[in-house]
Amino acid sequence: MVLMHMGIVLWIGVHLIPSFAPGIKRRWKQALGQNGYMASFSMLLVLALVLIVMGWRTAIPGYIYALPITVNLIALLTMWLAAILFVSAKLPTHIKRVIRHPQLLGVVLWSVAHLLANGDTRSVTLFGSMLVWAGLQMYSINRRDGQWLRPNAPPLKADLILIVIGTVVYLALIYLHPYISGVPLTYMG
Repeated sequence: MVLMHMGIVLWIGVHLIPSFAPGIKRRWKQALGQNGYMASFSMLLVLALVLIVMGWRTAIPGYIYALPITVNLIALLTMWLAAILFVSAKLPTHIKRVIRHPQLLGVVLWSVAHLLANGDTRSVTLFGSMLVWAGLQMYSINRRDGQWLRPNAPPLKADLILIVIGTVVYLALIYLHPYISGVPLTYMG
């Protein structure tokens, strides 16, 4: 799980720099320019994801807890909501008028869903870390940016489009899950 730990630390560290270490971000931008900063930021996150996936796939899980298999249905529903929230961050929706950080709340729900469905060491490590990171990220953004200005209300059609796109993303994730994680989904045994 060393690779996964390295990936998690890299992911969290890179994301928290803008809010918790603005001096590092400023020097980073000065050294590389705005485009270089964005490119290197993105490359570090891709590297973190690669490390996490490689670490996940090579780790031998030990089991900590097991919840009833019926909890998997709750996890699947929670993942659908997480996909909708995640997508809503990039679209004009009513959700963004109610929730300041829909994408990060989507990560929270994604983490909770996976912690409900999986009680092994690698799951608790990865999804527990992402749950803590998303909470820290929301806190740091709120602290950095101050008062939240709610966006204007979009037409209702935007929310319908969001649900369709979010559902397509959700279904794609279900289909791709075994290929990304190496773990098939278990619905009800």
